[in-house]
Amino acid sequence: MRAPARRLVGAAALAACVVGMLAAGCEGVLPEPDFERMQHQRGYRPFGRSVQFEDGRVMRPPPLGTIPRGEVLGQPALTRGVQASGAYTPEIPTPVTRAVLERGRERFDIYCSACHGVPGDGDSMVATNMTLRRPPSLIEEPVLSFPPGRVFEVVSVGYGLMPAYDVHLSVSDRWAVVAYLRALQRSQRVRLSELSPDQRTRALQALGGGAP
Repeated sequence: MRAPARRLVGAAALAACVVGMLAAGCEGVLPEPDFERMQHQRGYRPFGRSVQFEDGRVMRPPPLGTIPRGEVLGQPALTRGVQASGAYTPEIPTPVTRAVLERGRERFDIYCSACHGVPGDGDSMVATNMTLRRPPSLIEEPVLSFPPGRVFEVVSVGYGLMPAYDVHLSVSDRWAVVAYLRALQRSQRVRLSELSPDQRTRALQALGGGAP
């Protein structure tokens, strides 16, 4: 046996001896673990009462100043759609580019169009089966008058039967959806006279009207 191998075997044997001596020395001094007690622990239900705490509540409030794990930190206008004053953010707080609108359209088509329809008019196959309350149109009042911050908040935390989408969409993706919805709303209500000559020509061709 080579010297390095003998040293490793010797070290292992020494460690085993030390563990054995420690175990023997502790025998009869420390109590034996009672595993049966772990099987019969008293349990509490949420919102139940407890005599262990002064306020009598089982559910303990988090320490002051703690935040949920995974919460996005930053300016409330950006992360929650609400200004420091409590008012909704009146403008989209991120740059709106063509790439952002394309990203917003992709996310909208995946997460929003199933209920609200591809054009956002609330007409979809899912909506026809929601007899309790149909998804509202996003391109008409009152949603049309909602400030961007309120739309962002609804996308984030949900509203009524609509679930929260903050677990599926990042902050930037939620603002991209808001930006795309603004473009979608405008596309449904813009007048031909407000378009440039080139845009007007293309719009009429898309509508089947040919050149003006």
